Amino acid sequence: MAAPQPFLRFLPDEQATDRLGDDLAAALRPGDVVALHGDLGMGKTALARAILRAIAGDPQLEVPSPTFTLVQSYDLRIPVHHFDLYRLSDPEELEELGFGEAAAGGVALVEWPERAPDALAGATHLFLREHDGGREAEIQAPADAAARIARSLAIRGFLDAGGYGGARRTFLLGDASIRAYETVTPGKGERLILMDAPQRHDEPIVRDGLPYSRIARLAQSVTAFVGVANGLREAGFAAPRIYAQDLDAGLLLIEHLGETQFPAADGTPVKARYEAAAGLLAALHDRDWPQSFPVAEGVDHTPPPYDHAALAIETELLVDWYLPYVKGRAASKAELTEFRRLWSSLFDRLDHSEQSLVLRDFHSPNIIWREKKKGLDRLGLIDIQDAVFGPAAYDVAALALDSRITIPPSLEQAVVEAYCAARRRPDFDRETFAEAYAIAAAQRNTKLLGTFVRLARRDGKPGYLRHLPRIRAYLERVLAHPVLADLDAFYRAHRLLEGDSA
Repeated sequence: MAAPQPFLRFLPDEQATDRLGDDLAAALRPGDVVALHGDLGMGKTALARAILRAIAGDPQLEVPSPTFTLVQSYDLRIPVHHFDLYRLSDPEELEELGFGEAAAGGVALVEWPERAPDALAGATHLFLREHDGGREAEIQAPADAAARIARSLAIRGFLDAGGYGGARRTFLLGDASIRAYETVTPGKGERLILMDAPQRHDEPIVRDGLPYSRIARLAQSVTAFVGVANGLREAGFAAPRIYAQDLDAGLLLIEHLGETQFPAADGTPVKARYEAAAGLLAALHDRDWPQSFPVAEGVDHTPPPYDHAALAIETELLVDWYLPYVKGRAASKAELTEFRRLWSSLFDRLDHSEQSLVLRDFHSPNIIWREKKKGLDRLGLIDIQDAVFGPAAYDVAALALDSRITIPPSLEQAVVEAYCAARRRPDFDRETFAEAYAIAAAQRNTKLLGTFVRLARRDGKPGYLRHLPRIRAYLERVLAHPVLADLDAFYRAHRLLEGDSA
C-alpha cells in the first residue's frame, strides 16, 4: 500500500499556527507521537503549545519549554507529554525519560526528534520551514493518523467555507467512531456546535443481511438530524438551528443551545424541570406530525417506524450481552425462544397504543435547561437524529425513568401525572396509556441492561456498569403492571434482576 500523501499548510502568522494546533489536537488519539522538525526559531514550541492548549480547552494554559527538563507532562483529556531532545546525549536516555509509557498511554509531542530517530520511526512527522514570508508545515503520517488528520483538515475547510475559518475548535464530546462534537468559537458572535458524523458504513451484519443500526432504525447520516431539527423547530420546539451543512461529508454547524444541564448542579433531579419536560412531551404528542421533514432543496427526511424488528433487536441485547454477563454463559435456545415469544405479544399490544413522533432518548443528557427562556423554549433538545414514529408512551418512560439519574417512585409518578394533565387531545385514554407506558418502560430498560454491558465488554467502557443497579430497580418497578406478569415471571425465574454474578 502506498504511503499517504503528505499534508501541506502555509502558516503566515501566529493565528494560523494556533489554528493548525487546533486541527491537529482534534485528530490526536492516545498512542500518537508527533515529531516536530525544524531549525531554531521555526515555531516548534509554538505549535506544540497550540496543540496543548487546544487539548486542554484553555487558550491561556502555561506551556513552558522543556529544553532543560527534557519533558513536561500534562494531565489533560488525553495525557500529553512534551519532549525536547535537544540536550539528549544518547538515544537510550529516551526510555529513562519514560517515553515508551508516555507514548503508549497518551500523546507525545517531540521536538528535535533527530536525536533519537529509531524510537520515532512510526511517528507522525511535521516539518516546519521558512516559506514566502511565513512558514510551511508539511505533515507525514502513518495511514491511521493520516485519515484522522485529513478529516480534521476537511472540517477546517468546512468552517472556512461557512465563513468561520478563524474560529477556535474545542473538543466537546465523542470519539468520531460514530459521532463527535466540538465547540466552535468565532472571533465575534456566539459559540456554535460542530457535529462530525460520517455516514455509517462497514458495520457487521447481524441478521437478514443487515447491521444492527439499520434493524434498530438508527440514523444513518446527518440528514436525519437536520430533518428532525427543522421539523421540531417549525413546530415551536427548541431544536438547534443549522448554520452550515455538508450532508455528504457528515458535517453540521449548529446552534449552541446553552450550558445548563437538565439536573441540578449536584446531579440530582429537579422536580419542576421534569414536570416541564413532561409538558413538552404532551405538546409534542398532541400534534399531528407530517410524515417527512425538509432537509435541503429536493431532500426530505422521513423518520422510520419504530417497528417490531427494531423493538425486538433492542430487547435482545439483554440475552446477547446482559444474560451472559450475569450468568457466565450464553442464552439457551429455549430461553431465547421464550424471550422472543413474550416480547412479540407485548409489541402487538403496543401497536394499539397512541402513535406519535418519538425522540427516543428523551432523558437528562439530551435536554438543556434554559432558565431565562419561556414555555417550550426552556427545554433545548439535542441528540434527536434517531427519532422515529412509534408509541408515544416511550418518551414518557425514558424521561420518568431516567437512565442516568435515579428517579424515585414519587418523582416518576409526578412526571406521569404532569404529562397526563397536560394532554389536550380528546382521544387520549389514560388506561391505554398506562399499559403502553409499562410495556415501553420495560422494553427500554431491558435494552439498557444489554446496552450498558455491551459498552463495557465490547467497547471498553466499564463505567457504564455503574448504571445497572438503577436499571434493574426500574424494571422491578414497572414489571408490577399486570400486562407484564408473564415477562416478570420469566425475568425472576432466570434471576435477571438480582445483580451481577459472573
